[in-house]
Amino acid sequence: MRAENSATTRASIAVPAPPHTSGTHAGPSGDLRDAGRPDPRAGTLMAALGVVAFSLTFPATAWGLEGFGPWSLVAVRSVLAAVVAGGCLLALRVPPPGRRHWAGLAVVAAGVVLGFPMLTTLALETSTTAHAAVVVGLLPLTTALFSALRVGTRPSRTFWAAASAGAAVVIAFTVQQSGGALSSADAYLFGALLICAAGYTEGGRLARVMPGWQVIGWALVLCLPLTVPVAAIALSYEPVELTAHSVTGLLWVAVGSQFLGLVVWYRGMAAIGIPKASQLQLAQPLLTLVWSVLLLGEQLTPAAPLTAAAVLVCIAVTQRARG
Repeated sequence: MRAENSATTRASIAVPAPPHTSGTHAGPSGDLRDAGRPDPRAGTLMAALGVVAFSLTFPATAWGLEGFGPWSLVAVRSVLAAVVAGGCLLALRVPPPGRRHWAGLAVVAAGVVLGFPMLTTLALETSTTAHAAVVVGLLPLTTALFSALRVGTRPSRTFWAAASAGAAVVIAFTVQQSGGALSSADAYLFGALLICAAGYTEGGRLARVMPGWQVIGWALVLCLPLTVPVAAIALSYEPVELTAHSVTGLLWVAVGSQFLGLVVWYRGMAAIGIPKASQLQLAQPLLTLVWSVLLLGEQLTPAAPLTAAAVLVCIAVTQRARG
């Protein structure tokens, strides 16, 4: 959340603010969007901050699984994130979204609030974070494909070539890191890939008509009737051990990944477009592997710096290509 700047004041003088309508905007107290045309540089920064937040998700989930069962971890993280988001919505007196937006919010909820966290958490019970990074290696290209189908974006051939090359590099690296063997967790990982891409695409579309933090905020609140009873049931059946790692992991995936990361991510997507923002995630698997070394003690091969350089080149090309 940020304080309103002088651009907001100038916009209100030039164009009178329309009356509140069915939640497409929240007015001075709740609308956290920049006035006027989005700044591409600021949008790129916001999307990049989201990628950094997401890169910590798998290591934090591994920490959380040290003290929580998979169902407990996912349900409790969603409830905690919804409490934070709901508190912000109440404090700023944000009106509920219009009825036409609830279907899109349901897709966001199914994809990024429930589906992706649950499937990847189940996968991480038997998979290393390095192997799970295959998912986020494929996610940028899959999100761009979903965007082309859902939003009608038509990136250039250069964009698609660079995106495909970057995805291929990331896949090759992460598969090599995992020893080249497919695990039983692959079904969870690829399912998570598809459902998350749908959630990202729909969230990016909605972030054009309402602030990004409200998109994820309302999606989290929408899930409360499901996540609260699931959390209560899961906590009663799955053992819980509160340690520094498990509590830190839970708090990060709840507040950092599930709410704050998605706030800046959706703002970035709205500013620079879904395809270009999604390609910034090509750096996410490599960041995840760095955190895995620092936080989990996993080992990296000397190929990591070369892969990082190749991925950064692909990102630079996609950001310059028209999309």
